[in-house]
Amino acid sequence: MSTYVLLHGAWHGGWAWQRVVPLLRAAGHEVHAPTLTGLSDRAHLLSPSVGLSTHIEDVVALLEAHDARDVVLVGHSYAGQVVTGVADRIPQRVARRVYLDAFVGDDGEAAIDLQPETVAGHYRDSVAGPGFGWLIPVRSLQVLGVTDQADVDWLTARLTPHPWLTYTEPLRLTGAGDKVAASFIECTDWMRVFETHAERAAERGWPVHTIPTGHEAMVTAPGALAELLLGECAA
Repeated sequence: MSTYVLLHGAWHGGWAWQRVVPLLRAAGHEVHAPTLTGLSDRAHLLSPSVGLSTHIEDVVALLEAHDARDVVLVGHSYAGQVVTGVADRIPQRVARRVYLDAFVGDDGEAAIDLQPETVAGHYRDSVAGPGFGWLIPVRSLQVLGVTDQADVDWLTARLTPHPWLTYTEPLRLTGAGDKVAASFIECTDWMRVFETHAERAAERGWPVHTIPTGHEAMVTAPGALAELLLGECAA
């Protein structure tokens, strides 16, 4: 039995994994899908001081509180930064890192600098305007490749603004996490913002898998995603 810890991306919460969690548990595994500070059901904790280090501490504290070991740590999108930071802090608890259409960052790199310039520019403009200088407003789900109206409605009702500091605060790494095995899953049925990260993963010798769906694979392709998580990405 493994312990899966599923980390959501920007604007989401632990609820985003509702279609994947039962599939992993049915296979006999322990699963945690926490909501990061300042988002969704923890939006009451949102402030301009919530940054990447806050979210790394969230997950480190979770793993230590549960004395979780042999963890398959899965990060979607922004949470790739969190996965990297957690694995660097407590590599002895993490068996594998899985980056689901996510940032593959190095020491000193911030999420905003790892995006294509056009996307980064859109974020900066949104933060400067409706984001009041410290929030990233929710992006269009259609841009993210969500096309089914039922999925759009389900997601739209739950998404919340995301703290900007998480995108501007750089990773601070010791290199300890490099020894933790890693895999990458790219979602290919959208504008493929994370294609360069899939390439970075391949250059490092990580297994790279693809799912022909939009960016929100845990919602739009939960079965295919769970199959990968239970198979090659858990090996």
